[in-house]
Amino acid sequence: MQDDEVLGKAYDARLMRRLMRYLKPYRLEVVIGVLLILASAFLTLSIPYLVKEAIDTGIAKGDSHRLKILMGWVFAVLMSDFLVRYAQTYLVQWMGQRAVFDLRQQIFTHLQKLSLSFYDKNPVGRLLTRVTSDVGVIGELFTSGVVAIFGDLFTLFGIVVYMLYLDWKLSLITFTVLPFLIYVTMIFRKKARESYRLVRLTIAKINAYLSEHIGGIIVVKLFGQKERSFARFEALSGQLRDAHLKSVLYHAVFFPVVEVIGAVSLALIIWYGGAGVLAGALTFGTIAAFVQYVDRFYQPIRDLAEKYNILQSAMASSERIFGLLDTKPAFDNVPGAQKTEKVTGEIRFENVWFAYRPDEWVLKDINLTIRPGEKVAIVGATGAGKTSLVGLLTRFYDYQKGKIFLDGVELKEMDMQSLRRNVGLVLQDVFLFSGDIASNIRLGSDKISDEQVEQAARRVNLDSFIHRLPGGYRAAVEERGSTLSVGQKQLLSFARALAFDPKILILDEATSSVDTETELLIRDALDKLLAGRTSLVIAHRLSTVEKSDRIIVLHKGEIREMGTHSELLAKRGIYYRLYLLQYKKVMTNEKISA
Repeated sequence: MQDDEVLGKAYDARLMRRLMRYLKPYRLEVVIGVLLILASAFLTLSIPYLVKEAIDTGIAKGDSHRLKILMGWVFAVLMSDFLVRYAQTYLVQWMGQRAVFDLRQQIFTHLQKLSLSFYDKNPVGRLLTRVTSDVGVIGELFTSGVVAIFGDLFTLFGIVVYMLYLDWKLSLITFTVLPFLIYVTMIFRKKARESYRLVRLTIAKINAYLSEHIGGIIVVKLFGQKERSFARFEALSGQLRDAHLKSVLYHAVFFPVVEVIGAVSLALIIWYGGAGVLAGALTFGTIAAFVQYVDRFYQPIRDLAEKYNILQSAMASSERIFGLLDTKPAFDNVPGAQKTEKVTGEIRFENVWFAYRPDEWVLKDINLTIRPGEKVAIVGATGAGKTSLVGLLTRFYDYQKGKIFLDGVELKEMDMQSLRRNVGLVLQDVFLFSGDIASNIRLGSDKISDEQVEQAARRVNLDSFIHRLPGGYRAAVEERGSTLSVGQKQLLSFARALAFDPKILILDEATSSVDTETELLIRDALDKLLAGRTSLVIAHRLSTVEKSDRIIVLHKGEIREMGTHSELLAKRGIYYRLYLLQYKKVMTNEKISA
């Protein structure tokens, strides 16, 4: 929310230089666009002068031939201006959209590189705003701001030059209202800046509120909180309405004031210029030209006021975007990182310490060796550090002390992409993408054939369910797999992991939310699939790890016990107490069912 409140400067040269880098690949188009804008401004400003000549040398002198020639020139200028404006508008929009595309791609690519610790601290909604809303504001600057400002400034300069050329005394009389115009513009700029801040902050609050309450709509309905939820939204919506109305008020005052100042300028022209015509010092054509130039003079001023809002928004958005782009990953591949296509699966932890926050150790002095093909279970109470342990193995997070080896190579010396190709991870909370069943198994990999997809599904006992779906493997999967049960989603995630054929397989609470029938299907699949693979199984249900080669008991970040199921029960330690606690729960549930 604080990021959305920050406005920064109305113009920041440092940010603008960075923004202009995105136009650098299209600098030829930018130059042509500026030249076209200048040409359009010149053509537009030529019309009042041609009208003046038509009045003074054509109508006043009764020269119909010259009048026809001058009107022909006016028509030619109008047509030329139409063609120039068309080319300029299309070119600038094309250039702006290309630059926005490049910026959006850079942001998305950068987001892919950031470590998981970054996403732990930054809400998804805020990151979506950077890629969508903030990039859209930058696009408006590229297409309607940067280049168009040159046209407005050149138009103002050209009008002043033409007016001074026609009659400098009348020009000075006309410009006497400019101090008032400058004063009004400064007030408007200050008020508009504040109203923009208020509108943006209120929009951010509404977006956050909507995201939270739509995501938690089940809880809202279940506990009868609809009225309270609506009342809160109504209050936020009212704040946004009032903020918009305040912004509209400033615009509603500023633009009519500009019109009044323009009307005063026109009155001065008629008063002083009319006296000049009566005295024979000025011509009717000059007065007519001045009237048209004054009318054109205030249009770019109104446009520049709008450009100020665009510039203000763009500076705020660019500061947030560049703040994101300047965020470095918590860690990255070291120079010359070793790439490994195939591993045997030997894992070794040596005196490993890990903390999410400084000095708040989640794992303490972990020493563990897992042999190739060994099935190791990791158990412990909630918060013991089980998931953190496998998070280090996949290099989602970086350990602060000690070393972790895979096939004798320290993980920090390995290329992370090649490391993760050899590790399959199945989580308790399965994430599915919109698409179909097959695409969610192969995840876009062109190395996995349809036959391999179907084979993976069969090995985890998923194919019978898939064949019952309309379309089979091409059956549509809705957002986050909303049409599938928890068990079906977890079986699909098993198929996904196995399709990539990893040498190391990690199951993180993969059966904790599955019904008994589905769990039996998974157990049957695991007995066949884990053979020949190094596997780490994290589970709360101790019944799922009884057949493991070894069981590691974590307690408060430390390895407290290690052994087989029978060995640990014989020790009557932490594992024994956990097992006894779950056994009592099972017995209690059976009595209740009876």
